[in-house]
Amino acid sequence: MLILGIESSCDDAAAAVIETATAGIAEVRSSTVANQDDIHRAYGGIVPELASRNHVITITAVIERALAGAGCALGDIEGIAVTRGPGLVGSLLVGLMCAKGLAQGTGLPMVGVNHIEGHLLAPLLEHRIAMPYLALVVSGGHTALFAVEDFGRYRRLGRTRDDAAGEAFDKVAKLMGLGYPGGRVIDEMSRKGNRKRVRIPRAQVKGAPLDFSFSGVKTAVATLLATADGRAELPEDLAASFQEAVVDMLVKPTVAAARELGADTIALTGGVAANSRLRVRLAEAAAAEGRRLVAPALKYCTDNAAMIALAGSYRLLRGERDELTIDAEANLAL
Repeated sequence: MLILGIESSCDDAAAAVIETATAGIAEVRSSTVANQDDIHRAYGGIVPELASRNHVITITAVIERALAGAGCALGDIEGIAVTRGPGLVGSLLVGLMCAKGLAQGTGLPMVGVNHIEGHLLAPLLEHRIAMPYLALVVSGGHTALFAVEDFGRYRRLGRTRDDAAGEAFDKVAKLMGLGYPGGRVIDEMSRKGNRKRVRIPRAQVKGAPLDFSFSGVKTAVATLLATADGRAELPEDLAASFQEAVVDMLVKPTVAAARELGADTIALTGGVAANSRLRVRLAEAAAAEGRRLVAPALKYCTDNAAMIALAGSYRLLRGERDELTIDAEANLAL
C-alpha cells in the first residue's frame, strides 16, 4: 500500500510517501519538510499566526515534491494519513483541510493521526522493535514516557508537570541571547564547555518519580544571569552545565520506567532526541542495565510526515477510514 502522509502541527510543513504491507514495517519512498526557522528566528520562538499562514503557501508544493521524490503520482496513492492534533490549531487546520480535499477529490481513504503516536512509532521506520517497548517522547511541546504495548494501545507512565524539555532549551537560549532554535545552538555550544563548571539544581517531582519538571532549571539559569557572577560565566560552560542538568532529569526517570515496565528496548524520539549528549547518556544508562536504546535518524526525530504515514498505516491496512467531518484538536488526547 502506498500511503501519503501530511504533517503540519507546528511550524514545519511536511509530506511523505511510504510503502507498506505489514503494520510497523515500511519503506520510506520520500520525506519532504519545509522548515520555518528563518521566519521565526527574529521573534525568538514560533509565532502561530505566521506558522499557519506560511503553511497555506507551502503545503501544496511540499506534497508535490513528496510525490515526485517517491516517483509516483497522486493516482498511485492508496491512502492518506494526516495529523489532526495535538498542536497549533491554525497549523493543524491547513494540513487537515488539504488532506480532506485530496480525499474528497480522489475517493481515497483518509485517517487522522495523533502527532504523539507518530513520534512513538517513528523508530519503527528504521528498526525492528518487539512490543512492548518504552518510549521517551521529548520535544518542544511534549515530554512524556509511554509504554508502547501494541499498535493503537499506549499507556502513559510519566509526563512533564510544567515546561517540556525542548521549551526549556529554547527559553534558556533566549535568556542567554543565543538565538533560535535554542536546543540546537546549546547542543553545539556545550561541546566546548565544562558541564561541571556551573551548579544547576536537578528537579524531582515528589511522589511521582516518573514525572518531569523543567521550570525550575530554567528559573535557576535566569536567576544566575541576573547576578554579576552569573554574567561572568563563560557561555559555553553555562550551556554545557544547563544541558547536563536537563539530560540528568530525563535519563533517571526513563531508566526507572524501563525497569518498572521490564522493557528490553528504550526508544528515544521527538525533536530533543536529536541532542547529542542525551543520546550518549541514555545509551550508556540503558547498556548498563542490559537494555537497548533505539533512536531514529535526526530527520525522523523532528516533525516529519513519514512517521505520520506509518502511524496511520496500520489502520489503513485494516480498511479503516475517518469521515471527512473530523476536526483538528489542539489538545487531542492519545
